[in-house]
Amino acid sequence: MGIKTALPRYELYLYTAVLAVALIWAGSWIFEASSENANRKTFKESVKPGWHYFGRKMDAADFEWVMWFTTFRNHILFALVGHVIFAKIFSLVAPKIGINGCKHRSLVFGVYGGLAVLVTMGWTFLALVLSHCIILYSVAIFKSKWMCFAAGLCTLASIKLEPFNSWQEALVTGSFNLQDILFYGGCGFSIMRCMSFALENCEKKEGNYTFSDLVKYNFYLPFFFFGPIMTFDRFHAQANNTQLIRKEREMWNITTKALLHLGGILVVDVFFHYLYILTIPSDMKLVAKLSDWSLAGLAYSNLVYDWVKAAVMFGVINTVAMLDHLDPPQPPKCITMLYVFAETHFDRGINDWLCKYVYDYIGGNHDQIFKELLATICTFAVTTLWLGPCELVYIWSFFNCFGLNFELWVAKFFSLPPLSTIESAMGEAMSRRIRGLFNAANFWAIVLYNVLSLNSLEFAKMVGRRLIFKGFPLSTLSVLLVTYCGVQLVKERERQQALLEDPEPVKPVDGGKEKAE
Repeated sequence: MGIKTALPRYELYLYTAVLAVALIWAGSWIFEASSENANRKTFKESVKPGWHYFGRKMDAADFEWVMWFTTFRNHILFALVGHVIFAKIFSLVAPKIGINGCKHRSLVFGVYGGLAVLVTMGWTFLALVLSHCIILYSVAIFKSKWMCFAAGLCTLASIKLEPFNSWQEALVTGSFNLQDILFYGGCGFSIMRCMSFALENCEKKEGNYTFSDLVKYNFYLPFFFFGPIMTFDRFHAQANNTQLIRKEREMWNITTKALLHLGGILVVDVFFHYLYILTIPSDMKLVAKLSDWSLAGLAYSNLVYDWVKAAVMFGVINTVAMLDHLDPPQPPKCITMLYVFAETHFDRGINDWLCKYVYDYIGGNHDQIFKELLATICTFAVTTLWLGPCELVYIWSFFNCFGLNFELWVAKFFSLPPLSTIESAMGEAMSRRIRGLFNAANFWAIVLYNVLSLNSLEFAKMVGRRLIFKGFPLSTLSVLLVTYCGVQLVKERERQQALLEDPEPVKPVDGGKEKAE
């Protein structure tokens, strides 16, 4: 089946109507549960006062969102705005003192980032990060990939495993609310960037990159604490580009994206006052009383929210990076658009890093079963270490690794005759419909495998048990039907994008022969 296979327009209209009604229906159940239980005792810690005049409380269960956009909003904005102003002042002053500002802008970014880290976290944290840089740079000059990986993973393990992480954290003096987040975020992303530098240095044919190249790359402030990770080869090429010319309407696009991110923040704020999607899953007694549709809506909305959060957070950072003439990793693909494990990720920077240095490096073209199995095992082993080894992460990694391989096994199985012969004999539209049924089931596997990392294992088990076993056949089939409608609409969007990128040639009249007069 080709990606450009079309379905009748009336059929797509039907799918749209079914999906819209189902989302409104599920949302009404969640809204009702949120309103009726706003004063529940178990909600006291996470449901805080909100819009007093409207009588609405606010779901404040996500510390990260609260940190970014309420409590520490001004601090983060001050640091990012300071970065932009510092770079702008340098670009204005540099020509007057005979310095090529474009040539040295990466150094300016590194100096400001280093000073910001020093002021925020203290000299001991800065010395710790520099020690990680020195260790990995020392290994990088030997140009051995396995040594770089071994040193990088050991360094990463030192901040993820006890007692090494506690010992390093104790070196950082001071105490404030953001310290834990900034410590582990700063060290973790720093080590991954150092590994990227080391592995790219192995690919350099002549000589080595300098230590200053590593420091300038690592201390770029917008990426330092929260990511996303931009691989060294891309950053080095873009940050040292002296031809700084804006594309047509580039500033308009940057402004538009910034306004969209602001709109996303406002929309999430509104939803948090009416739908307590983060707090409800923490109360399993309440969850057990909800309908199957409510559970399905909660699981789905939690993943959508996590995507919105990542898109907004990385979007704010990316806006600053684009002002610096960089092309940062894009926000992750929305969960609504996903129906295969191969495209599932919530951090495109980490995903690009893993694909380049682990998954694609080992798996090649990803069509051999055993190479794919080895590639996915190694990829999720590194991911497990990155997230921090624990029971929940082990379970998440196992199921997502299995899902990625199972997709390949199923694809290989259906490529064998007589199944491949049967599919080729049927019409392309019917093939798209049948594939959509399998994609719908796969979509819910993605939801269940990932919701446990966002909420809890108990909530994921409850959703799976209710939708697959207790709700069968009515709830199971109705949810799959709605999901099938959504998958077909996603496929239609992909078809339209494919046509824009590669338009089908217009067939000439009468086989190309001119009509006789």
